[in-house]
Amino acid sequence: MSSELKVGIVGAPRGSAFARSFQVISETRVTALCDINEDVLGRIADQYGIEERYTDYEKMVQGDLDIVAVTTPMPFHAPQAIMALEEGKHVISEVPAATDLEQCYRLAEAVRASDRKYMMAENYLYTKPNVLIRELAHQGLFGEVYFGEGEYIHELKELNERTPWRRKWQTGVNGCTYPTHSLGPLLQWMKDRVATVACFGSGHHYQDPRGDIYENEDTTFMICKLERGGLVNIRLDMLSDRPHNLSYYSLQGTKGCYEAPRGFGDGPKIWLADYSDNPNQWRSLWDFEEEFMPEIWKNPPEEALRAGHGGGDYFEIREFVDAIIHDTKPPVDVFKALDMTVPGLISEMSINRGGVPLPVPDFRNIRRFPEDLPGGDRILGQP
Repeated sequence: MSSELKVGIVGAPRGSAFARSFQVISETRVTALCDINEDVLGRIADQYGIEERYTDYEKMVQGDLDIVAVTTPMPFHAPQAIMALEEGKHVISEVPAATDLEQCYRLAEAVRASDRKYMMAENYLYTKPNVLIRELAHQGLFGEVYFGEGEYIHELKELNERTPWRRKWQTGVNGCTYPTHSLGPLLQWMKDRVATVACFGSGHHYQDPRGDIYENEDTTFMICKLERGGLVNIRLDMLSDRPHNLSYYSLQGTKGCYEAPRGFGDGPKIWLADYSDNPNQWRSLWDFEEEFMPEIWKNPPEEALRAGHGGGDYFEIREFVDAIIHDTKPPVDVFKALDMTVPGLISEMSINRGGVPLPVPDFRNIRRFPEDLPGGDRILGQP
């Protein structure tokens, strides 16, 4: 490359993690930062030596940039990504990709119309255990995979008050409103997409500080039937009074199974038929690290060790930049991003109709909205 890729970040608080990773990647330099809060904007820009500072996103995105990182609250992800693509910028966006089906459609169309790269930054794909399970599954050591579980259990009531957008978009809507951390790794391991969703909740047991009942039920289960017949169960709980467990995964195949830790004192365990004479004996996942873990994960660069989410914040940006440099498809392109996002949107419709199963649109096949939506009348609530 003859010059560095210039990066602009919108959304200063979460954007600080992106700034840290972009600044240690030699091919990129963060030159611009945007946030509507001038105090936060100045503090983060000073911390990372970012010269150009904006409170108007449209002005920033029209500037001399190669990449825009969208790290704002959820409803802005798709509109800001679309604007950047239309201005000829590559885009990496926080999760989820969009907050309604029309946003999904417009985002997919913007990527189709652009020659720029789009990637969703699902950092739970880049935790060390999840990377190792991906390698084992893709080498066939689980046999035919047919069942998986994902959980995101993160009590957020206090954080709701500090970041009011969460109160509206994560706990102010009923359903699996934040699915990608749990669903993303499973879809990657199983190399499949969700075809049908049914969603159920456990009821409402908590109030916010104003005495209002949270619209989201305390625990929701999103039951996903995959396109090739497998089954995935996703649990989301951001309200229950309990220590958070962040994430949990399991994977079942015809030749192996995996169970992530469930908190205190446990470790990731696995059984693989090709590596065991005893069908009832677990092994530590780390027994397979030396043989199967990608080399960069066995010997990660120092900047990865300092990054958040167990190095995930660094590795996702590293692979995004590599896709730009080498003109390859990003690991989580727009359609994979929607595969991880859209089931959650459909779950909101299912749970409010008593858990009725609903089809999940594949935006690879939707070129007219809403005419091409499978079961469009049912999904959109039309008579």
